[in-house]
Amino acid sequence: MRDDGTGAGAGWVVLGGVHLLNRTAPARDEDTIVLLRVPELEVCRPATTVTVSWQTLGPCPVDVRTADGAPLASGVVDGAALWSHAMPGPALSQLVGPAPGLVPLCYLAPYPGGYHVYAQIRFHPEDVCFVRTTQEPVGAGQVEELRWLRPALTAHSDHSRALNNHRRYFRTHLSGTELEVKYTLDPAPDIWTASMNLLKALRDGEMEGCRPEYRDEFQINHTENHLFDVTGPDEEIGYASFIPTVTAGHVLKRKWYAEDAFARREELTPGIDVRPDGFEAYLRDELGLEVAPLPAFERVRYDIQCESMRTGHIFGIFFDRCSLLAAPDIVLSQCELEYLRSRSVLDTTHDDLLAEMERITRWLGDYLAARGLATERTYYSKRTFLRDVVARRPDLPTARRR
Repeated sequence: MRDDGTGAGAGWVVLGGVHLLNRTAPARDEDTIVLLRVPELEVCRPATTVTVSWQTLGPCPVDVRTADGAPLASGVVDGAALWSHAMPGPALSQLVGPAPGLVPLCYLAPYPGGYHVYAQIRFHPEDVCFVRTTQEPVGAGQVEELRWLRPALTAHSDHSRALNNHRRYFRTHLSGTELEVKYTLDPAPDIWTASMNLLKALRDGEMEGCRPEYRDEFQINHTENHLFDVTGPDEEIGYASFIPTVTAGHVLKRKWYAEDAFARREELTPGIDVRPDGFEAYLRDELGLEVAPLPAFERVRYDIQCESMRTGHIFGIFFDRCSLLAAPDIVLSQCELEYLRSRSVLDTTHDDLLAEMERITRWLGDYLAARGLATERTYYSKRTFLRDVVARRPDLPTARRR
């Protein structure tokens, strides 16, 4: 592990009472602070997200102090033995002594001028996730001097509504707008194998600065879609698609666009209680739309969630296979890259998001081309595909009318 005297090449997982995060008790000078020295865990520098798997840490030097800096104990604890059911394991308990509510508080990464601080947002027996709360390094000096502690707790307090509530640390740029790039896979591959190979590439770090999303790497979707071309009024042009739910009713997916494009307005409305033979009437009579039914299709989709550890932006890489219900041999298979959300409490701009999406799009295009899966970036939509099918095969049945 590299060590140039400033801590470069290492980081610290800081442990302390959970009251220092949620303020259920006042902070005191005699509070226990545990400095757990670990290998550098940032995927890139500076990162926005840092994750720690306890099993991979190995032996970790431990320095136990009071919050005002007085030394209490020191030793070495194996990372795999730190916790038992998210409570201190025997080795940690013996070293630290009584320390009620001991949890990971933050991760510290050394930088010129101090330390970047990453607040804990998820803590499990197997791992922990931290999100950066400092725009600039804080607390210059030796880590044991704890000059970073007050700025770290202040930054956590400033963002407590996001950090102390499950998933509130997510934000969405351009809410209500879908940002998506597509690659058409022709001939249609085995999308399961393609998905697993790409997921492994992400896990192995082949996409610089990115990893699978923490605890949400992969999802499976298998749906029917009953899609209508919305041809009017002019401000409503796009499509409307009814997707059956597992329980009852349908989700209505609306997209507004005249031509296939990178950015499209999108809206999902759950709980639509309409039978398939009433879809067209619902769109015409209830929503006032002019529509043309298109062939219904079945969609199998495997979703890989890709998190940029540098920016906190999360993108879905979807491999899908759409086949017509009335003609299963007619298939559209694509790999789609879509912006989903951002895990961050620090401000980022739309330009930052678009730049990161473009970088990942280029990597994905090169990855697919190298494996003979696709070569051309496109915005080719399901609506355009179904229009093309109807033009070639006007005999195919479309959505049922009343």
